[in-house]
Amino acid sequence: MKPLLALLLMLCLSASAAAPAGEPSRMLVFSKTGGFRHDSIPVAATTLRTLGTELGWQVDHGEDAAAFTPRNLARYRVVVFANTTGDVLDGTQQAALRDFIEGGGGFVGIHAAADTEYGWPWYETLVGAWFLSHPPGLQTTAVVFEGENKLREGRWRLTDELYNYRSNPRAEVRVVATVDERDYAGGTMGADHPIAWCRRVGKGRSWYTGLGHTQEMYADAVFRGHLLRGLRYSAGLSGGC
Repeated sequence: MKPLLALLLMLCLSASAAAPAGEPSRMLVFSKTGGFRHDSIPVAATTLRTLGTELGWQVDHGEDAAAFTPRNLARYRVVVFANTTGDVLDGTQQAALRDFIEGGGGFVGIHAAADTEYGWPWYETLVGAWFLSHPPGLQTTAVVFEGENKLREGRWRLTDELYNYRSNPRAEVRVVATVDERDYAGGTMGADHPIAWCRRVGKGRSWYTGLGHTQEMYADAVFRGHLLRGLRYSAGLSGGC
């Protein structure tokens, strides 16, 4: 019995060292741009900080890719790419993010996160689909939420920049919401146009929304609930997305 008790005590001490009681969860909001820069980034960061606080998390926002090391990412529960564009990580930083996600970390991509890291094939798996184009200007359409954990019933009308994607990700992801191309000009994906989705990546979770181009979107209560849903899913706080 004594060896068994010693083993149990050692395991308890190890668990306590890895996750101190009461230690808050942390979220990293990353908004580095190597291409087009959205003027909504500061508003997005502020909104994410507020939502993270509601969840009891500490929130860090930055644009220094040097944060992407195994040791630093281990401090976080979720990493958010908030309107990133272009090449934002080097090879070593990419490997750190991949290990973090596949090892159980969470990822949330907002809008132009799909317009990021085109030269890194694994990133397409992470984000779900790459950006192809968008109609000129802003368009108004209806968003329809899907799934048993849908955010709301009916059609949510909004005005935003509506992305077309290089591929329809439905076969590989769980679709959260679609847009109705019959409502606006410039859609290229047809009757099934996903705009938000989630998926498992290794032991981790990824959630993406194509919405979030304008500053005004971040003041919309439905959109804020949409983002909160994504944060909860990516952190493993909800079973569905």
